[in-house]
Amino acid sequence: MEDGPTQQPRTDSVFTMPEETVLRTLQTDKADGLSQAEADKRLAENGPNALTAHVTPKWVIFLRQFKNVIIYILLLAAVLTLIMRHWSDATVILLVVIINAFIGYYQEVSAANALDKIRNLLSKEATVIRDGKRQDIDAEQLVVGDIVYLEAGDNVPADLRIVDADNLRIQESMLTGEPDSVEKTFDPLTDVKTPLAERQNMAYASTAVTNGSGTAVVTAVAEATEIGQISKSVGSVKEVKTPLMRELDGLGKWISYVIVGIAVALFIYGWIIHLYALPTLALAVVTMIVGSLPEGLPASTAVILSLGVGNLTKHQAIVKTLPAVETLGAVDIIATDKTGTLTKNEMTAQDVYTKTHHYTVTGTGYAPDGTILLDGQPAGLSADPDLTQLLISGFEANDTFLNEENGQWTINGEPTDGAFLTLYRKQFDQEPENVELDRIPFDSDYRYIAKLVVDKTSGQHVIMIKGSPDKLFSMASSAGGFDAAEWQPIIDSLTQQGKRVVAVGMKPVSDQITEIDHDTLTSGVTMLGVVGIIDPPREEVIDALKQMRRAGVKVKMITGDHPVTATAIGEKLGLSDNIKAITGPEIDALSFDELKTVITRYDVFARTTPQNKLDIVRAYQANGLVTAMTGDGVNDAPALKQADIGVAMGIKGTDVAKDSADMVLADDNFSTMDFAIREGRRLYDNIKKSILFLLPTSFAEGLIVAISIMFQQALPLVPTQLLWINMVSAITIQFAFIAEPAEPGIMDRPPRQTGRSLMNKHDVFQMTYVSIIIAVMGLVAFDVLTSQGVGEMVASTVAVNIIVLGKVFYLFNIRTPLLAISKTLFENKLAFIVIGILMVLQLGLTYLPFMQTIFKTASMTWQQWAISAACGLVVLVVAEIDKMIRIQLNRQRGGKPLNN
Repeated sequence: MEDGPTQQPRTDSVFTMPEETVLRTLQTDKADGLSQAEADKRLAENGPNALTAHVTPKWVIFLRQFKNVIIYILLLAAVLTLIMRHWSDATVILLVVIINAFIGYYQEVSAANALDKIRNLLSKEATVIRDGKRQDIDAEQLVVGDIVYLEAGDNVPADLRIVDADNLRIQESMLTGEPDSVEKTFDPLTDVKTPLAERQNMAYASTAVTNGSGTAVVTAVAEATEIGQISKSVGSVKEVKTPLMRELDGLGKWISYVIVGIAVALFIYGWIIHLYALPTLALAVVTMIVGSLPEGLPASTAVILSLGVGNLTKHQAIVKTLPAVETLGAVDIIATDKTGTLTKNEMTAQDVYTKTHHYTVTGTGYAPDGTILLDGQPAGLSADPDLTQLLISGFEANDTFLNEENGQWTINGEPTDGAFLTLYRKQFDQEPENVELDRIPFDSDYRYIAKLVVDKTSGQHVIMIKGSPDKLFSMASSAGGFDAAEWQPIIDSLTQQGKRVVAVGMKPVSDQITEIDHDTLTSGVTMLGVVGIIDPPREEVIDALKQMRRAGVKVKMITGDHPVTATAIGEKLGLSDNIKAITGPEIDALSFDELKTVITRYDVFARTTPQNKLDIVRAYQANGLVTAMTGDGVNDAPALKQADIGVAMGIKGTDVAKDSADMVLADDNFSTMDFAIREGRRLYDNIKKSILFLLPTSFAEGLIVAISIMFQQALPLVPTQLLWINMVSAITIQFAFIAEPAEPGIMDRPPRQTGRSLMNKHDVFQMTYVSIIIAVMGLVAFDVLTSQGVGEMVASTVAVNIIVLGKVFYLFNIRTPLLAISKTLFENKLAFIVIGILMVLQLGLTYLPFMQTIFKTASMTWQQWAISAACGLVVLVVAEIDKMIRIQLNRQRGGKPLNN
């Protein structure tokens, strides 16, 4: 063992090797383990058994917020104003830039680092054999080839090939999604394509030993482990911009390029014909740029999304990043983990068959709420003694505990055993009056659990047994009078429904027997019946899925379960009219292009690995489909991060899943997704209205300055006034849009097509004429007032208020596809509140001395206010005439109601 392996063997083949081959390949010894010298050598060559994560410095995150075309232009404008010593203008521009940067920075750093959580999943200590001695070491010191001892309660410290096992069971749901712990053996497997969930001779880092003990050899450490590969996948997933952010980026670039192009052309034109002195011309062009840029757009969008976040929080949906709120409204596909998301992750008995009757059981999960029914009526125990004895035997042949804490029912032990405890408590309030004498714990070789008890009432000694039907059938057949063929159709039917079938029996024995072994049960067992158990669909999920299908959102189920079980659950949920399933190994056999081609055909993805989940999400995205991913396990983390929006469960979800996700369902209620999608669509509609409201007035400001430059007039507006109009109205009047109710039929229309421009042709047309109307009225008012001897500062203040009141009146047009004067006028009370706040601010701008100094304004007469209001009313009248024409044309075509 002097020359250790230079690289770790592939875990996709080590489980097929005989024990001798594994030990020889890893150059180790089962009895003596590695020598300390060899272990130190391998540790130096391959590094510690630890996961590392790259952490982005917070200052880098802050600087990233300035990577935006609009911000670049504003910074350039600030530099130019500083050069020209216009300190107040430069200060206000820089404040706007910094505020926007802090908003983005806060959103980004608020998401915790999932990689740190994954790193903490690795065990801290391990028990190894080195130099022939058993010793405890720091798990980070483990190397490939170490012989590791496992026992109940241990966390598996690395990926291991089991070489010896004694009733060893390991809980692997963190990696596979399977709720039950897995029986482990040490025999080699035959198929190199065996899914991870079925590799019975392997143990994986971060999983937990629940029963028994075993010895294993380390096959992979650190990043080479399955959990390490998940960490690597999470770290390699690039952040995907949400559909809204992509649309806003495109809009921002388009606006910026147009504005800069016009500004450059104006500057060259003014310089060539000597309109102004160079400093004055430069300031005029900067003023035009500042006025035209919608610098309030990031702030107003953030305001709407933030309030949307608050609304979702009230419904138990905690959103970590603002854009994720709106992304829900664009979702085409929800790829969801089954266990704990669509189902309760609480095994539940639903069918009980005795020799004479079929009983159904109501209620789901571990809470003992429900009833055992016969033909739809509560079952009477007196009519069927086998039922009573089956419930007692299922309760007693058990080593799991059912507990209630703070209203939540949980188990400590095996989920299948927990189902029998709950089943018993649905019928009885008190535990059976039996005294345990001996028990046979569940063993993977025998596949049953048995307990010898004494009935305190009769003194009878009875063995109660629960396990695999074929095992109990054999025991019952030897007693005579039992025909397994009569039970087989029942078992087949339950299996086809995706249910796990457990048989229950009993055997009265002599009072002299106080201990039992497997030989005691080879004969004489009375078959009491079989129980069909399933991890049931959440009741509220079924209705939510119906609504999502109406909304054009397709839900796909991803699970580690067998395809038959997964398909049965999918049918119960109503995922699709004709469910088709594909397995992880079948996905592995496809190239990515092939997967992309066939991905939309399937509704259920069974026996999947974390890499499969990641590939599934990427394949949907490659088809141009906005994809959400829901999950709760570590194995879901890469796909949660890759998805356009990742959604984790709050109660049963792991910290890794929560940190990888964009949204957390605090109550684990998948049906909250239905509300979240509705809210996302409403927010998108309102953000679009907000943008269509903001842009015309911004362009009007720039147009006023541009026309003034071309006609060599005094500038009616200064940069600080333009920034005031854009920012103050953005953080007041824009609030009105968050309270706009959802449009009728919002969940009866398909998801919007992403990739399209945010604005259609009519939006551009309306934006153009509204900009021209406001600009012309502002210029005319300024010229008329100054020609009448009114001071320029007063005339400038009137122009500011014409633009602001134009915004106010235009709000009533843009907020609804219906006419402004309709039943919807007073639906949004917040609109009137924010208009009142805005007018208070405008009065302060107009009359407060310190505001007059900063923003170069002056006091106005009531007649000048009347002029401003009349100009605003013109905007509303013209826009409403346009809307009336569109409504009429739409009716003639038989179209649907307008949707801005």
